[in-house]
Amino acid sequence: MILLDVLHEVNEADTDAFFLINKMHCSFLDTFMSAYSGKVIWIPMYLSIWYVMIRNFHWKVTLLCMIGLGLTITIADQIGATLIRPLVERLRPAHLENPISCMVHIVDGYRGGRYGFPSCHAANTFGLAFFICFLFRKQWLTLFMMAWALLTCYSRIYLGVHYPGDIIAGTILGLIAAYLMFRLFRRVSGHTRMEHVKHINAPVLIGGVTIFGILCYSIIRSVWG
Repeated sequence: MILLDVLHEVNEADTDAFFLINKMHCSFLDTFMSAYSGKVIWIPMYLSIWYVMIRNFHWKVTLLCMIGLGLTITIADQIGATLIRPLVERLRPAHLENPISCMVHIVDGYRGGRYGFPSCHAANTFGLAFFICFLFRKQWLTLFMMAWALLTCYSRIYLGVHYPGDIIAGTILGLIAAYLMFRLFRRVSGHTRMEHVKHINAPVLIGGVTIFGILCYSIIRSVWG
């Protein structure tokens, strides 16, 4: 009974935190969060990360690094989507079967799939962010990647498809996957920390330009759309 009471209180707090974020909406943020939450739009930033690897590592190390990064995202995503979600069966806030769905602000009719715990967006983005941070260990890149992943997760709550608890669980899953795969990568490749990394700010620059583009698009659409 005590455990059930605790779980109920946690769920209530999670729901309250969700509505605190989800109800703070406007046309500008609707456009911005929807675009920011996309996947294709970040391809240039992903390519810039690959570029930094190519410029600094031997091709074999780069290949192993890409495999490690790919495994990080795959493991985090599949454990969340294939194993945990069917076991927990926590409905997304915006899913029509959820009693609170009628109070959830959604954007362009987007509700996501049925279950949302844990958030695969959080697992994937933080898995990528942590792996890159472990790999290069450069302050500005680390700050940018963490901020990028955090805003991605915030956008998922704003869009009504995840509770904060879903995000926290996904973040932990991404961190564990990134840590394990990075340790494996280091053991296999023999990679050691580099003091000087060429073009290390490329992902920050490309990612920043992408965010600026999303901001401009969101302003234009909210004013004239």
